[in-house]
Order: sequence, then structure tokens, then C-alpha cells
Amino acid sequence: MSKQFLQTHTIPDAHITDIFSLAVTPTALISASGSSSIKIHSTATGTQIHADSAVEENPFPLVQTLEKAHSLGCHHVCAAAEGKVFATSGFEGDVKVWEVKEGREEWTLRGTLKDDKAGEQWALALSPDGLFLAATTHDGRVNVYDTSKIVGEVKDASKVVQFETKGSFGMCVDISPNGEMTASGHQNGSVYIFNNATKRLAHSLSGLVKPVRAVSFSPANKYLAAAGDARLIALYDTQSGKQVANLTGQSSWIMSLSWNWSGEYLLSGSYDGKAKIWSLDRRECVATQTESEKCLWSVKWLPKSASARNEMFVAAGAGRSLSFYREASGT
Repeated sequence: MSKQFLQTHTIPDAHITDIFSLAVTPTALISASGSSSIKIHSTATGTQIHADSAVEENPFPLVQTLEKAHSLGCHHVCAAAEGKVFATSGFEGDVKVWEVKEGREEWTLRGTLKDDKAGEQWALALSPDGLFLAATTHDGRVNVYDTSKIVGEVKDASKVVQFETKGSFGMCVDISPNGEMTASGHQNGSVYIFNNATKRLAHSLSGLVKPVRAVSFSPANKYLAAAGDARLIALYDTQSGKQVANLTGQSSWIMSLSWNWSGEYLLSGSYDGKAKIWSLDRRECVATQTESEKCLWSVKWLPKSASARNEMFVAAGAGRSLSFYREASGT
């Protein structure tokens, strides 16, 4: 049985350049692009509208712009599940940690991580509680930092742990929802899972021989999805390290992955502008949205509110717009 999703809202020219990365909190969508500004849209109203509700003129209002956040633009943004911390990495080499304090609505800069060595931070992931930040490097390492120590301008910050791999550029990283595992994907097709408690490599995963651009743990921590230039999504069991499935049918590089709240569906965005939704149970694609012919750099499910019957996701990329899709009623 296929699913149907309808494009319900578009924010055109949300940024003046390609939107490279998206992150979500329980109430906000954070977008980063090749321009120097980070933009934050509220999702508090938009995600509660039902498919049969009256159309809201501006369901995802822009609530804050962080001007000149990264002078040369921003390539990655990630947010902690608890919703009070997010982090960004810029083309100038800096990593910035942002926070919203209790009782406040405005995000402010907590600290900047600077490093004299080039290529020390690329892809980012925050632990669910926002206490730890993982960053990949040009030579395959995964550095993990204590975010509470990134206050003000910090140079050559001490690392909680440094995971070593075989030296290939780290293109993506994720921390599991329970905070127990870190996964990284690399330019040579390697995928690794590390145990955060023992600070050791748990699994070196096979199956992808081309650059891996996205890794994502399922909500229940059972699976790791990995994808990239091989044009398929590999699913791994996180406990055994065994590859349990290949999801095939994408005709272009896969740039981004996102699990829905229940772990039943996996969303992918690709270089050819297509967003696909995959059923974990059926191991197949159940919906395809052709956003445009321009690259989708990032796709994200929006948090499902308790009152909403229908799930939503957002897609962004070279088209510079934010496009919102809602599951059609009855599918």
C-alpha cells in the first residue's frame, strides 16, 4: 500500500543560497545555507493543523535570524532532542553552540570552538541531552566534545574521546537516541559504530563502497541506516553489526536521511530533487515526491504533535526554498 503526501506550504527564497542543512527541535525548524545567516522558523502551529483544516496563511513563521553566524556560510546544523541546544559548523572552520534559556524564546550564542588545524570539524551530531557534540574530521577521526565547556571562544578544546578510523574523510555522523552509540560514514564507503560507554569501536560495517553522505539511527536504536553515492540505503542491526536490508530504487546520490517518530518510515532526499519514503516493514519505497530537479541537500520529519493525525516532513536544497509536505488523510 502506497502513502500519499501533499505539498501544503512553501517558503520561497528562504535563504539567498543553497540550503545545506536542516535541524528540528520540538517547536522549531533551523536552516543553514551558504549565506552567513541561520534562520529559525516556528513549527508550533504548522504541525498541529490537520489535513482537512483550513489553510493557515503562514503556518511556519520566521521567528529569528542569527545574522553573520558564519562568515563564509554554514554546511551543517544539528539539534539536541531536548530542544534547548543546537550546533552549527561553518566553511571558515568554526563550530558554534547555541542555546535557548529556560523561559526565553531567543536563541543566543553560548560558545565558539576554534581549531588551528584545518579540517577538524565537518559533520556534527549532538547527544539527545545536548551534553556532547560529535564532529567528523578530514582524516576520518570523530572528535567528541563536552558542550558545557564550549563557552565563549575556545581554542583547541579538550576532547571527551577521539574515535579513530582508517583515515578517510568523515562525511556524516549521528548519535543514537539513547546516547549509547555514535556512527560515522566516510568518503571511502566505510561505516562505523562506536560504543560511547566503552569508547571503543563496536562495528566496522560493510556493504557500501562509495562515499557515505548520511547515517541515521532509528528511534528505538535498533537500526542504523546509511546511504550516499551507491544510490541505495543499507540497513544494519546495531547490536550484531549485520546488514539486514538494502533499500533500492533511488536513481541518484542520496544526500540525507530521516526517521519518523515511530521508526516505521525512513525519509531520503537525493541529488536529483526526489524525496522518497521507505517502509521499514515492507522494505520498499511507498511514496515519492519530486520536489524539483535541483539537489535536496536535507530532508527532515517534523516532530509529531499529540493532537496531529498526519505526519509532516520538510525538504530543502539548491532550490533555496523550504517545502512542507503532509500525509494525506486516509493513507
